[in-house]
Amino acid sequence: MSELEIGWLLFGVTTLVLFSGVPIAFGLLAVSIGFLLIFAGPASLAAVGRTFFEEMASFVLLTIPMFILLGAAIGVSRAGADIYESLHRWLSRVPGGLVIANILACGMFSAVCGSSPATAAAIGKVGIPEMLRRGYPPTLATGSICAGGTLGILIPPSVTLILYGIATETSIGRLFLAGVIPGFLLVVLFAAYAWIYSLLSAAGSSLRSSERFSLREKMDGLGRVMPFLVIMVVIAVAMYGGWATPSEIAALSAFLALLLVFVIYRATSPQEVWAIFSDTVRESTMIIMIIGAAGLFGYMMSLLYITQTMADALVAWNLDRWTLLLFFNVLLLILGCFLPPVAIILMTMPILQPVLEGNDFNLIWFGILLTINMEVGLITPPVGLNLYVIRGVAPQVPLTQVLAGSMPFVVIMLLFMVLLCIFPQIALWLPNTLMGPGS
Repeated sequence: MSELEIGWLLFGVTTLVLFSGVPIAFGLLAVSIGFLLIFAGPASLAAVGRTFFEEMASFVLLTIPMFILLGAAIGVSRAGADIYESLHRWLSRVPGGLVIANILACGMFSAVCGSSPATAAAIGKVGIPEMLRRGYPPTLATGSICAGGTLGILIPPSVTLILYGIATETSIGRLFLAGVIPGFLLVVLFAAYAWIYSLLSAAGSSLRSSERFSLREKMDGLGRVMPFLVIMVVIAVAMYGGWATPSEIAALSAFLALLLVFVIYRATSPQEVWAIFSDTVRESTMIIMIIGAAGLFGYMMSLLYITQTMADALVAWNLDRWTLLLFFNVLLLILGCFLPPVAIILMTMPILQPVLEGNDFNLIWFGILLTINMEVGLITPPVGLNLYVIRGVAPQVPLTQVLAGSMPFVVIMLLFMVLLCIFPQIALWLPNTLMGPGS
């Protein structure tokens, strides 16, 4: 078989294995070892153990368990409820203010959590029942949280951006900076849609809270979010001021989150402490195992000349750079409907990166484009993770209504991707300004 034929066979077998429900790490390991054994012979297996463990020995990987610990600590507390309540007090008289408060809460929670499912669950548990109780349409109530939760993989700190930085050997600090303005703009666009929907809705007059809060109550609510703002400021100043490495900042952020949860929220019961650390160990182990398996997968593709051959084949199509970019994004959108972001990034970037660099695409900019692409995958079936998180939070709302409510936000994200292609400086201006031009 030619290298290209082996590549297509590899794609088909890997897809079938991952769709079978086998854990991603074990699936990639099995496929890698099987193809090495069949096409490179038993002698090639001598490097399997070394390659697998070398991938997991990177110092940069320390950021992953630390940021996951941060998210797990925040997740067991009343952080989501406090952020939501504070914003609701300020927006109660705005049409659709409850939805806007939930969307803004998703954005703020994402900035200290970094996980989309955790964001959707934490804000959804409080916000969705409240919106339904006050007469908001179930589609808008669930769709706004489902989409708002996806911001967790775009607004820094983001584990997805960390993995992309590791896979492409690009600056994680630049990626975090590049995600700030797009994340902020998506929050604004989501909130604007909720406001316009509420104004135009036949029930628009009822989508405005009758509650009135005094200035003192509003300021008291603002005081509840101050600890989270402190964590956000510490992350921003330390990282973008060049005071610490991403790993050190992740450790500091995790420590501050634990301090917040233990001291302010009194989450010191054995069950709560166990939940924080067990969730951290489970998710960190899963991701780092996938990274190790993906490293072996990449080694296998390189040894069999699959990576080089498929990259050459893409170049040989002689597509102009924008048609090529469209093809990449359609491919990623399709994969995002079936696979989690971590698997897609680690599987596809070894092939896509040389083609992107050969066509002068900025890898930092593409990382933000890819992340928004992955956000769409989190709310589209059949494996849209946030859909099922919201279904668990609000079991009384049918999955079809959750999906219908999410679709306007999907359209917003797709249009924003087009805008980002036309104006790449939306993502690149902040890292280039603060850290100087670079890729």
